[in-house]
Amino acid sequence: MQFEAGQEFARKLDREDPLARFRDEFSIPTQANGSPEIYLCGNSLGLQPRRARDYVNQELDKWAALGVKGHFDCDFPWMPYHEFLAEASADLVGAQTDEVVVMNSLTVNLHLMMVSFYRPTKQRYKIVIEDHAFPSDHYAVESQLRYHGIDPADGLLLLKPRAGEDLLRFDDIAALIEEQGDSIALMLLPGVQYYTGQVLPMAELAELAHRHGIRIGLDLAHAVGNIPLQLHDWNVDFACWCSYKYLNSGPGSVAGCFVHRRHAQNTDLPRFAGWWGHDKQTRFRMENRFQAIPTAEGWQLSNPPILSLAAIRASLDIYSEAGGMEPLRRKSEKLTAYLQFLLKREVNQYISIITPEDPEQRGCQLSLCCDAKHLSGRELFQRLEENGVTCDWREPNVIRVAPVPLYNRFEDIFRFVDILKTACNE
Repeated sequence: MQFEAGQEFARKLDREDPLARFRDEFSIPTQANGSPEIYLCGNSLGLQPRRARDYVNQELDKWAALGVKGHFDCDFPWMPYHEFLAEASADLVGAQTDEVVVMNSLTVNLHLMMVSFYRPTKQRYKIVIEDHAFPSDHYAVESQLRYHGIDPADGLLLLKPRAGEDLLRFDDIAALIEEQGDSIALMLLPGVQYYTGQVLPMAELAELAHRHGIRIGLDLAHAVGNIPLQLHDWNVDFACWCSYKYLNSGPGSVAGCFVHRRHAQNTDLPRFAGWWGHDKQTRFRMENRFQAIPTAEGWQLSNPPILSLAAIRASLDIYSEAGGMEPLRRKSEKLTAYLQFLLKREVNQYISIITPEDPEQRGCQLSLCCDAKHLSGRELFQRLEENGVTCDWREPNVIRVAPVPLYNRFEDIFRFVDILKTACNE
């Protein structure tokens, strides 16, 4: 599509947007003067769906009226509540419903998955992650290595961009696997790299890993609800994600987990077991012989927090009403391309974009580096905030901007770049 400069063109795009009505489904933060913020931070915390308040209040009312009976005979009973989220979650990640479960937090789920899928031997014991992994992933992997008595200096392989580059190349990953594949037990990589916004070739990585006898897991914190996923068809072993970014479920909300059916049905697979992962038919016999549920639910530990699940259900319902990821992805690509067009036109001398230009290699996030000699990236970020823009700063020098198709408008993009240009020129 050919874009044009000017605010009226942005308003024209908004008038033609078939998803425009979904903005009204969300509470938009306001500035001190009462006008809406330009909120471009859904990659850190998604906005609150208006119906989340109603869904959570329904459970509070149920608790008040029914007490413990709320677990059973009522609308959305608590006992199977997590099951009400399975179909929509599976649709978002391209899975079968028995391959997904909503439980715990992201890092807890990564640890639980590594208990089952990181089984080091004397020969095959190394773990591959990217050099600039999100710190919690790095901490989790290092602690797993140490738990097994392996020095991370020996057991951790870090994927790094080439000198002078910001992005990972598949050829370099393949070269590392070809060289050290016999010693690698696990690859744990992001679907979308949090710092650069690069989408990794997940299907190709899964095929590469399995060709060398390596298990592969994905951290989808910045991918789920952002880009289309096909975890089952890609043959990924496991994946984990949080739900408070693009899934708009509230700060610290319950995370999600995928286990491919070929593993989930293996109830003998080693795991850290808990009561909620035990066979549903015999759970309340209170016997002490664990029998795992032969689905992803078999990795559950405890009954989940219902109030958090209610907020997730509110967001997932909106995704379903919007038609799922296909129409959202179409708008997202258009929003991000429009943002790229304006950035190159208006502030190209001050800003460089380290996110891939190819739409297939990025989601909605663009990562910006400030190149202005008179202004640091941190100062620029502060000026944006002072002018009603909420985006995200990441050390050492990146402003992450994420126009989310469910609630961001093209006019948001125009106003953001206009404010950015003014700040750069001051």
